[in-house]
Amino acid sequence: MHEATQAAQAAQASLAGRRVIITGGARGLGAAFVTTLARVGAHVSFGDILQEAGDALAKSLRAEGHEVAFAPLDLAQPESIAAFVEGAAQRMGGIDALINNAAITHSGGKFASEISVQTWDAVMDVNVRGTWLMCTAAQRWLAQSGRGAIVNIASDTALWGAPKLLAYVASKGAVIAMTHSLAREFGAEGITVNAIAPGLTEVEATAYVPAERHAYYLEGRALRRAQVPEDVTGPVLFLLSDAARFVTGQLLPVNGGFVMN
Repeated sequence: MHEATQAAQAAQASLAGRRVIITGGARGLGAAFVTTLARVGAHVSFGDILQEAGDALAKSLRAEGHEVAFAPLDLAQPESIAAFVEGAAQRMGGIDALINNAAITHSGGKFASEISVQTWDAVMDVNVRGTWLMCTAAQRWLAQSGRGAIVNIASDTALWGAPKLLAYVASKGAVIAMTHSLAREFGAEGITVNAIAPGLTEVEATAYVPAERHAYYLEGRALRRAQVPEDVTGPVLFLLSDAARFVTGQLLPVNGGFVMN
């Protein structure tokens, strides 16, 4: 067996029994994270404002024999965040890992001068404040775990400065900056904090993106094909696994070479 394959299998095996919470897990990339982690043997609790879709996904995965639970979660409401984290911790007996995946766009297609203050605040409340509050709400549980890990889902739009998307781009830039700072703060408790910056991924949430933006990405990638959720799940699983216990404060662009660092 190839050494790289053995290493990948060992990393996945280390996630069996891991207690993971995920935001925005009802569809798209979040659903891919939920499904992949459940199928490698992790215990998963995920939240979303899309209750019907969340319930359906959890039911489907439990029917396969996996340990999965769904609970409503609104990142714009601090009390909802606190209730979700505490409920998940009590349900699973603790928390080993957190994936901050949920985000809203809302400013897509608008120039900076066209974005309303209300839209800006809504994006920041969910994408930035929500990520911060999820991290601090889970912190004590992650510290108790002894192998706590956080993966924040940023975006490569913050790396290349995507136009007509300013609120979202700014929020994801803040997520990247928070990742660096939180890694230093949480490191004393043995918690790793890293970020993934996916490119434009083929999921429900990107259906609104104009065809020319999809073409721009496709033509600009070193790997000339569409990006799918499975392209992102592998790097996330690595950062949660024992193979990445000495990796923290890092940003990993996952976009087929559209942005390189």
